[in-house]
Amino acid sequence: MTQNGPQTAPDVTPGAASDARALVSWSGQGAACSALWRSEAGSAPPRRVQCVDAGLSADVALRLAREGTALLWRGDFQEARHLLQAMARRIERGQQRKRGRQRTALQEPPQPTPEQASAQAFHRERQARGQRAHLLGQVLVELQGDYGIALRRAPDWRQACLEAWGPPPGQAVVASLRELLGLVGAHEWRKKGVAVPALGDAPHDRIHPHYGVFSPVRGEYVDLVAQAPLPADCRLAFDLGTGTGVLAALLVRRGVARVVATDQSPRALACARENLQRLGCSAQVELRDADLYPEGQAQLVVCNPPWLPARPATPLEHAVYDEDSRMLRGFLAGLRAHLAPGGEGWLILSDLAEHLGLRTRAQLLQWVEDAGLRVAGRQDARPGHAKARDAGDVLHAARAAEITSLWRLVAQ
Repeated sequence: MTQNGPQTAPDVTPGAASDARALVSWSGQGAACSALWRSEAGSAPPRRVQCVDAGLSADVALRLAREGTALLWRGDFQEARHLLQAMARRIERGQQRKRGRQRTALQEPPQPTPEQASAQAFHRERQARGQRAHLLGQVLVELQGDYGIALRRAPDWRQACLEAWGPPPGQAVVASLRELLGLVGAHEWRKKGVAVPALGDAPHDRIHPHYGVFSPVRGEYVDLVAQAPLPADCRLAFDLGTGTGVLAALLVRRGVARVVATDQSPRALACARENLQRLGCSAQVELRDADLYPEGQAQLVVCNPPWLPARPATPLEHAVYDEDSRMLRGFLAGLRAHLAPGGEGWLILSDLAEHLGLRTRAQLLQWVEDAGLRVAGRQDARPGHAKARDAGDVLHAARAAEITSLWRLVAQ
């Protein structure tokens, strides 16, 4: 999922997680103060807020954060970043010690199966990341009504906030420094774009992901769509959950005359619209606000659902986690009714969930059969991302074994 200082307001309506109507209050220099609260993670405004500066040590900051006190930065901006980094190092050291104790415990009988051990490691790692995000999210920064930051050595992040949040509210806003850093990182991706070799190697062939929209940085799933044989006489295709619009554009480049691309995220639809215009595919692609299927039938239906069946902890995680495999099962259940005679459904799915013990291959195939479908073919790709080669990663064994597949499904 992804994202950009001052020009024009974006063609996007902030989502519910970005709806800044709640207030955060604190006492500053003997006076009561308040500002709009902004949280992309959907967090409630902190109840206790303490104004701090460079005189606060990372150890004390962590203690206050663990006690539920948010820290509103009032010093040099770059010192706030240093504090955040120091807190992160301390949290990581503590979590490494905890992982060591857990590995020792797992070696004692009774030992779990490899699948159980992988599932346990996954859930522990998610919990650790959530705890880390919560603690680091307690360092806050105040932005002015135009998204400017009135702190010494503060950067100008107004355009990044404008693109992610929409027009400035005209009054002060308080947000997590950690979330702001993520927002600015997304802004840089949006500016330079992501190279997608399957679309071409010219600068205008790049995909520019918006904040909160899944970025096609892992290219194997795009390559699979580029290589799979199209159904005969494929004039119409559906792209379900289009995101950046990358697969819709690729289908057009492959010769599909018309693509109906759906998504229910306003950010994703705005992002896809911008990318399709840049790629010269707008005339062939119709964007619709829909949960999965549009009306009608198509010769080809493509779906790349979130790969892990777990509950998203924040709204921004919906592109990665699909609770109870809702989107996957919805795609399979509705596919037969939306396939034109002789048509195919392409399911692009990683088997990482299987290696993590979160879903079995037998379960997936049973859902296919229950939907009145059969597998006409499958193409596989190994991951090329760095984590698959990082032996120090907690989930390395599962990542190293991962395969991403394009399942060609037809009606029985």
